[in-house]
Amino acid sequence: MPEPTSTAAGVATLAVGATATTALSAFGVPLGLRADLLIAGFAGSLVAIILLNSVPATGDTWQQLVRTTLRRMAVAFASSLTAGYLTPLALLLASVPESLLLGGAFAVGGGAQQVLMAAIRRVSGVPQTGEGMP
Repeated sequence: MPEPTSTAAGVATLAVGATATTALSAFGVPLGLRADLLIAGFAGSLVAIILLNSVPATGDTWQQLVRTTLRRMAVAFASSLTAGYLTPLALLLASVPESLLLGGAFAVGGGAQQVLMAAIRRVSGVPQTGEGMP
């Protein structure tokens, strides 16, 4: 009788373990966030900040540089959270395969403000033309 830790069983265990991700928790409360989606969203937000200049600098004094840096950090944090929570929902609604999940998280992180506004419009029923939006 073969050992239960044969090569095939080991490969199957590694394959299942590689695809399973754990949800993050804070203070014992599960947040429902996956770390891989947060990292992909963070990378997308960095690309948007650096290449697309989504948070432009406001001046050259040290106070303005500190303010800009804090705004960029807040945008990166908010974009990661937006990607972590909205990417699975957006890809489910669009019927996109699971293999594109991280690419979708990167794109959502890069355009988090626009994606969040579109999601709010869709859920609230406000027309896409922006009527009723300030």
